Amino acid sequence: MEYLNPVNAYNGLQEFLGTGGNVLFVIMIATFVMWTFILERYAYYFFAHRPAKKRFKSEWVGRSDKTSWKAHAIRDEMISQIKFKTDQNVGIIKTLVAIAPLLGLLGTVTGMIEVFDVMALSGSSNARLMAGGVFKATIPTMAGMVSALSGLFFSNQLDRRSKRETAKFAEELEFEQ
Repeated sequence: MEYLNPVNAYNGLQEFLGTGGNVLFVIMIATFVMWTFILERYAYYFFAHRPAKKRFKSEWVGRSDKTSWKAHAIRDEMISQIKFKTDQNVGIIKTLVAIAPLLGLLGTVTGMIEVFDVMALSGSSNARLMAGGVFKATIPTMAGMVSALSGLFFSNQLDRRSKRETAKFAEELEFEQ
């Protein structure tokens, strides 16, 4: 129960960020941005997608001409607009998922540089002196992988949903001829 205390949670976060170095802070920000975009996409599907589809569909149903070249161009534009709205920010989410392990690797490199600095300054390969740098090297790697894995499922799901919703909308307009 003491972890539910905001002061303890904040202190624990500060301690964790201190053990992983500056790269861990960058991973935290990238993860926060990634999850903000993931939640934005779900908010779009929950609140705005159905009204947008309904508006375009009623506009299409209200048209008297549905067979001419111009009507097909208008239909294609409506499908493209739905595709644009459903695809929005999915690429950013996928990029952040791909960048997270690379940031973890950067943390590994900086931690190992610290190990080599300790070895150079002390003139020996004392395991106790190297342990801090090795620990600092493994924490960002783990954090980058956890961040990427937490977003991987959702980025793939949002990509599939975008394609499915676009195809479904195109099919709905096709049957409204």
